[in-house]
Amino acid sequence: MNTPPAGTTKKRLFSRNDYLAPLPIPTGEKPCDVLNTIWRKNEVFLDIGNYSIGSAVMVLWPMVVVLALMAYITPKPAMILIVGAIIIGVPALFIVKGLFREVPLPVRFNRQRREVCVPRENGEYWLVPWESVTAAATQHSSVSQAGKATMGLLIIGFENPDPLAKEDNKHFSFGFNCGGGTTAMALWECMRSYMEIGPEALPITNDFERGRDKLRGRNVFWGVCCEYMGGIIQHMRALEIDKALWLIIGAIFLGGPLAMMLQVWKLSPPPDLLYPDIIEWSKPLPPEQWVKRSSELEEAIAKREAELAAQTDQALA
Repeated sequence: MNTPPAGTTKKRLFSRNDYLAPLPIPTGEKPCDVLNTIWRKNEVFLDIGNYSIGSAVMVLWPMVVVLALMAYITPKPAMILIVGAIIIGVPALFIVKGLFREVPLPVRFNRQRREVCVPRENGEYWLVPWESVTAAATQHSSVSQAGKATMGLLIIGFENPDPLAKEDNKHFSFGFNCGGGTTAMALWECMRSYMEIGPEALPITNDFERGRDKLRGRNVFWGVCCEYMGGIIQHMRALEIDKALWLIIGAIFLGGPLAMMLQVWKLSPPPDLLYPDIIEWSKPLPPEQWVKRSSELEEAIAKREAELAAQTDQALA
């Protein structure tokens, strides 16, 4: 799959594509796991998943709130409730169906071997060299009477290392609905920074493996509500009123506690890669056996870091 060099940006009237890899050079953004994609993190590997039942709930919840408000202020709410049930019913059924399906396996980034394990169908998996992974942030805008709407994705692609693979089994990619642009770059930086710097470069994230232990012995929903309320109280005590307000708005208009509860329920613990070869592949190596960067990547990173430093100097001047 041919892609423009990393660092290339292509802009059109209503779209923008930022090519991030290969080679995986710095984007200039800080790592930020905006979609809770980090499922496991240690000194050897990073598990990234794109299952987010919580996001689906937070998209549907505002519709529930609006329809409930309309039914409350309307003298004859029956028609509103019937129409609302039709509008909300279909996506709600998809959410319920998703709750009873197995969570897709994560993609595992091994920083010591500089390889990526990509699970495929029927128990198959690929071991892809890290420096061959492709990544792009794509963003599209549309204009209507309601104004301008912008949507975007982070798309990460992998090539089957088997030269004899069939045409329909040569490429695999998965996307994250994170809005494109700098937000997608920040999400990509979670993977890039982990592989090139280490786990200490990543922000503190939700730990789904410990989440079940924290809630063990009590109702999951009640436990999440307590955690959510604790966060609001903590921000209020620290006089971080804006952050507390965002949590309150998220609870009322986005169904934050319910979304978190379903996410914890499905991803505590998250699915693991239990292939015997991958269990062995995921074990730590002695430092002298760690795979090193290629000379091409070393040169590309040094050049990119010099460019970012020059941009910072210009901004400060």
